[in-house]
Parts: sequence; C-alpha cells; structure tokens
Amino acid sequence: MTSIKVLAQSSALNSLPSSYAYSTNHQVATASDPDGSLPVIDFSLLTSGNPDHQAKVVHDLGKACEEWGFFLVVNHGMPETLVEKVFNASHEFFNLTEEEKKEFEGKHALDPVRCGTSFHNANKGKFLLWRDYLKVFSHPEFHFPNKPIGFSELAFEYSERTRKVARELLKGISESLGRGYCIND
Repeated sequence: MTSIKVLAQSSALNSLPSSYAYSTNHQVATASDPDGSLPVIDFSLLTSGNPDHQAKVVHDLGKACEEWGFFLVVNHGMPETLVEKVFNASHEFFNLTEEEKKEFEGKHALDPVRCGTSFHNANKGKFLLWRDYLKVFSHPEFHFPNKPIGFSELAFEYSERTRKVARELLKGISESLGRGYCIND
C-alpha cells in the first residue's frame, strides 16, 4: 500500500490495528472559563476603524490568548465560496492517481512542496497516526502543485487572504501586550 487513502479504499481492510491512535494523550484539557464558551473574536470590529470597537477586540484578544491560548475568528471576510472551492480542490488533489501525486513527493523536510503519507513512519510498534498530507511553503515565495488545474490559483488567493487576517490578528495581539507591531515582508 502506498497511501492511507489506498488502504482505506482497499477491500483488504477488515479492521484497524490496535496500535492505531490519533493521540497518546487522552487527558481532557480543562478551561478556566466557568461557562466553557470559546472566546470569539469579531474580526470586522478589529478592522472597523472605530477606536472603541478596536480597543474592545484588542482587550478580548489579549484575554483569549492569556486564558485559552486560542480563539474563534468570525466575520473575517473569507468568502465561504472560496473556502468551499479550496476544500473541493484539496479533495480532487487527494483523488489524483498515486502516480500523479508522486511528482510532488519531495524527499527532504525543507522541500517547498511535499506530498506523502505517514503510513510508513519510523514510529512502528508504538502507535500509528496515519495520514496522507500535502505540505507547501506559501511565503515568502508561493510553491504549490500544478494539479488539479486551478488548485494553485485558489490556494494562492486563500493563502493571501489568510495571511492578511493573520497579520491583523497579530497586530491586535501585540497591541494587547502593550507593544507596537512591526513586521517586515
């Protein structure tokens, strides 16, 4: 078998090995928030130009990072149609033939495009975290597979939009720490 997808679709798969696991740590993290609700950051308020809204979101960002270490972003402006197209193109990529995907294998951890599987991992005997993956460098130079047709262009747009959202969030987090924000491209 060359990939998890091939194995999963194989008629030879009757069961999963007992050593298959997603994680070896099964402890459930507890949150400090008594009502258990995730922190939600309204991105549109952060970028609204209204100083009062921005100050509140900056405060909320700082609190979320301090108390939770993460947050949910809403109203980020990422078109749902773009997200769906990227998801569908990703699905198409992993439906390429094994031979087509081989051209994007990559041999080293720092190759800018690497497609592969953890099926043949060095962790044999401990636990299995099986997955097929596509890893790409998107900055400072954009690298991406040229198949399926149009996937690279969608991924580029998605990457650029995501990067803009991330930069604004980093500005807000930095401001919440009482520091100025400066990043060079």
